[in-house]
Amino acid sequence: MRRAVILAVVAALGAGLLAGCAEDSDEPTGSSSTGGGGGKAKTTITVGVFGAFGLKEAGLYDEYMKLHPEIKIEQTSIERNENYYPQLLTHLGTGSGLADIQAVEVNNIAEITATQSGKLVDLGKTEGVQKDAFLPWKWDQATKDGKTIGLGTDIGPQGICYRKDLFAKAGLPTDREAVGKLWAGDWNKYLDTGKQFKAKAPAGAKFVDSATGVMSAILGSNENRFYDKDGKIVYKTNSAVKGAWDIAAEFATEGLTGKLQQFTPAWDQGFANGTFATISCPAWMLGYIQDKGGAAGKDKWDVATAPKPSNWGGSFLTVPEAGKNKVEAAKLVAWLTAPAQQAKFFAKRGSFPSAQAAYSLPEVSGAKHAYFANAPIGQIFSNAAEGVPVQILGPKDLIINQNLGDIGMLQVDQKGRSSQQGWDAAVKAIDNALDQ
Repeated sequence: MRRAVILAVVAALGAGLLAGCAEDSDEPTGSSSTGGGGGKAKTTITVGVFGAFGLKEAGLYDEYMKLHPEIKIEQTSIERNENYYPQLLTHLGTGSGLADIQAVEVNNIAEITATQSGKLVDLGKTEGVQKDAFLPWKWDQATKDGKTIGLGTDIGPQGICYRKDLFAKAGLPTDREAVGKLWAGDWNKYLDTGKQFKAKAPAGAKFVDSATGVMSAILGSNENRFYDKDGKIVYKTNSAVKGAWDIAAEFATEGLTGKLQQFTPAWDQGFANGTFATISCPAWMLGYIQDKGGAAGKDKWDVATAPKPSNWGGSFLTVPEAGKNKVEAAKLVAWLTAPAQQAKFFAKRGSFPSAQAAYSLPEVSGAKHAYFANAPIGQIFSNAAEGVPVQILGPKDLIINQNLGDIGMLQVDQKGRSSQQGWDAAVKAIDNALDQ
């Protein structure tokens, strides 16, 4: 999962994966003011992000500076979120070393909202910010007790990307609407389709890439996952989690997976070799598939609606109270996350808008992807986004999710362990990680 997030922010919608242009540094820099042209002072707003976050690469900083010549924007990036986030927590704790704007990944937003709210500006009160412009579930993720400490940049609504040529060889329909109807409304129908595919599958082709990917997609479609509304960890007893586990484990035990671990060289090669027919794919993954599948995969891939609306990925921008340019930083965050800019971000980088008001804009509503047989991705992912449930997030979601997948389900998928053995291994690892 953590690698998925890193790669998500560099996925491009049209031309494939774009190289990151962000500067690398060990930690974000502080705010400063520098002399501008003609002797006039410019306010420098610093932005701290992880990976090739995309805002700079999409040209949004340059556009804002043209609109506001008194502003200079400087971005620093730490390549991996697992290095960036602990430093952010440290800097928030000390009140020093912070950029004027700090990015937060969705798997960390619950902990930031619960524990650091007092150290971050209430962006819901910033001029120009409209709550109704955002998807309600995205807005709620960074809001506690009426205070909104982060504005969403993007989300990861999911579809099912599938190989039309492999479906045809297995005797399954290839039209995207007909394909979506095969599993509409039920992840068990996705499993059943996999069994149908296996019965007539071409040599060397499996139905899905990995059991872990299936489990993550199912979990992303459930309101209740690892925590209850009172903040108690309940994944061990939550029927939604165990149901997702059981379905994914059956994919593995029925021989429907390619036994691949996502974001590894073998997984990348699977796209090029056509070794699996479907994958749960957020909007940001389309560019990745195009990059790894290459020219040979063009028009062989298509996108259908997922069994249930699900989300994978997304980030937020926050403004620390300790920043030197809080007012100007908040204005910049409001502008960067406004519907018009989110639509441009999607068109340039494939990062799907968290502002539902952007869905009617032509960059989104009319978006098609040539590599995926001109699939109407704007429509497909907009519908998915609007159906994603408001999830209860917890501070240790990432740890729980990673261990369920990388420790537990991977053993079932790759090592032939039973479903119960994999579950027990995951629970043990999670308990150790959480000191329980």
